[in-house]
This record gives sequence, C-alpha cells and structure tokens, in this order.
Amino acid sequence: MVYTLVVHAYAKDDKDAISKVHNKLKEASLVYNRDKGTLDWFVMQDVSDPRAFTVVERFEDKSSIKYHTDNPYYATFGEYIKPLLEKPLEVRHFEELHQADLSFARRGSINTIIDDKVKVEKDDELWKKVDAHQSHLREQGNY
Repeated sequence: MVYTLVVHAYAKDDKDAISKVHNKLKEASLVYNRDKGTLDWFVMQDVSDPRAFTVVERFEDKSSIKYHTDNPYYATFGEYIKPLLEKPLEVRHFEELHQADLSFARRGSINTIIDDKVKVEKDDELWKKVDAHQSHLREQGNY
C-alpha cells in the first residue's frame, strides 16, 4: 500500500531564510525522487504566504522510508533546514486509498470508472452529468 508523508515547513520571516528553504527543498526533491521505493517527492510553496511550504512524499510502502532516511543526504538536510524554520516541521503519515483497491483505475462505462460498490452518491443522473463533464477523457482515448 502506498505510504505518504505530508510535511509542512514554515520559514522564518526573513527573505534569506525563505530563499534558502525554497532552494533546499528544490534540491531535496531532486535527490529524493531518485531513491529506491520513492514514487514521488514534490514540494509546494503557498501562493499567499511564501513562508509556508508543503512536501508530499509518496513511497511504495512504509518500509521504503528506511531507504529514504538512510540516504546520507537526509542528515544534512535536517541540519541545514531546521535553523531556517519558525517552528518544527509538522509531519503527517498516511496510507493512500489506493485506486486499484477501489476499482477506480478501470475506464469504460460510468459503472467501471467508479465501481458501484464504492460509490457514496447513488444518483444515476449525477453520474451521467459527471461522465458528460469528463467527456474529454473519451476524446483523449482514456476510456
């Protein structure tokens, strides 16, 4: 099962600190995206608050985090970034509701896009409207 960490970082109120956090996170994404067991490691910066950053780290499974933390870069990353932050990193751990487990991955008719057994909304008219709204997928040959 895909294991995901969502990390929030908040830089000190200093242009130099913000720039350093920004650059270090970009560098880290280049390093960590190459780690075995890492599916994605990407960084976002809040558009209304440049001090706020979010990192989404997706791993094949929870055990893949060991390879990530064993990377020699990991220790230097923490040492570098912690003094630049206003507050400690906030880290949340998630197990994804994997699409294959929920039958979302199949394309075809409306019933195979989202299997009836996982639908919360039972209104067939709603699903027809959703299908029409997403007609670009058919046009692209995705189903």
